[in-house]
Amino acid sequence: MFLAELNWLAVLVATLAAFVAGAIWFGPKTFFPLWWKLMGHGPDEQPAGKMAVVFGSTFVAALVEATAVASVIHFVAATDPGFGTLQGGVTGLLLGIGLAAASSLSHRLFAGHGFRVWLIECGSDVLNLTIMGLILGSWR
Repeated sequence: MFLAELNWLAVLVATLAAFVAGAIWFGPKTFFPLWWKLMGHGPDEQPAGKMAVVFGSTFVAALVEATAVASVIHFVAATDPGFGTLQGGVTGLLLGIGLAAASSLSHRLFAGHGFRVWLIECGSDVLNLTIMGLILGSWR
């Protein structure tokens, strides 16, 4: 089974790196205030839910994403012995644009959130998947 062949330390590092990048992207001094406003919330409102559940679920989702990127890289790299960091980054970038960004556009538009919310959210997704690809491509 190919999952046993994945570099699980690299998957974990890619997960952590994307989690940190996402925290910076949606930090109080970066995109969170604008995103929060565009979502229709006031500056004094707090996110709903228990933050431990929100951050825990976000980490698990990042782990699933990193595993998926590692799986794609595993199969692509099998046909390219020179596969490395750059190819991993391009793989993550293409997955980010081609799957994450493209598939969520209609969700955001039908929900009435608009292009700016989509750009902020997908910018984070594309960045995170690219970071994952860079790490996983260099550690294969």
